Amino acid sequence: MGLSCIKMLVLNVRDSKQDEVAAAAAALDLIKNKQVQAIIGPEASLQADFIIDLGNKSHVPIISFSATSPSLSSIRSPYFIRATQNDSSQVNAISAVIQAFGWKELVLIYVDNQFGEGIIPSLADALEEADTQVSYRSLISPSATDDQILQELYKLMTMQTRVFIVHMLPALGSRLWPKQKSSMQGVLGIKTYIPDTPNLHNFMVRWKMKFQQDNPSILNPTLNIFRYWAYDAARALAMAVEEMGMANSTFHMLKASTSATDLDNIGISQNGHKLLLELATTTFTGLAGNFWLVDGQLESSSFHIVNINGNAARGIGFWTLDDVLPRDL
Repeated sequence: MGLSCIKMLVLNVRDSKQDEVAAAAAALDLIKNKQVQAIIGPEASLQADFIIDLGNKSHVPIISFSATSPSLSSIRSPYFIRATQNDSSQVNAISAVIQAFGWKELVLIYVDNQFGEGIIPSLADALEEADTQVSYRSLISPSATDDQILQELYKLMTMQTRVFIVHMLPALGSRLWPKQKSSMQGVLGIKTYIPDTPNLHNFMVRWKMKFQQDNPSILNPTLNIFRYWAYDAARALAMAVEEMGMANSTFHMLKASTSATDLDNIGISQNGHKLLLELATTTFTGLAGNFWLVDGQLESSSFHIVNINGNAARGIGFWTLDDVLPRDL
């Protein structure tokens, strides 16, 4: 990010505390009282619906680097920018792996909320095209107890199907895996392929030095892909602002109000539409690869197929946009 970009951006940070109501209140405060020109966030898809509505109403772009649920649409919500991959972008890679192994029947296990359910329609379509039958769908509540998880796993063990597709967030997945580890013969995973570039290497060197200065007791810190997308989202916003040459921020207030949470008077950003157009045409090579928005969301990239053994993951192939697996599985 260039120095001129940094000078043109002033950050107002709010903590949503992983709560939908707190996230909505924070976004409303930023738009109404701080008159921000864009919001980077929220982190979770469950927090995004109301905030996206606020963005549409106020013409303030909402840029999320981690709201992956397909139920969130940039087409229906023009001021929503998904600077991350839509969950449904991975279904063809999953289907390709299923076909490569010749599996004809499987069970879907997913978290019982918007995140879990969002991918299911497109995944079901991809599996149907691959002539693979879904024999059972197991929905697990994000608040399920260990006993409830075990009860559901025992039910699955009585079934003949021995191939499972699991889709859930790490908080729940980390509780599921140890309970079924002893009965598994192997685990395959799919993750976004991140090219190892000099830019990424140099960034990680700088970041680790800074992190360990601030946190000397934490050894070998790492970043997941969402942190790369967060960096790229901030860079894209800075580049768009610099391209606009936006010197000041203005809001058109519809009517006078003293209420900090008055939805009828959050105002309309006079720069929002121009900023949205600049973001739509901003392209560069970021930490996570090419940054390029198509219909308001990050264009899908290649996926890395990995074999998970204990705490280690070994790459065994790739899926590309050409719908091929270049390396034999």
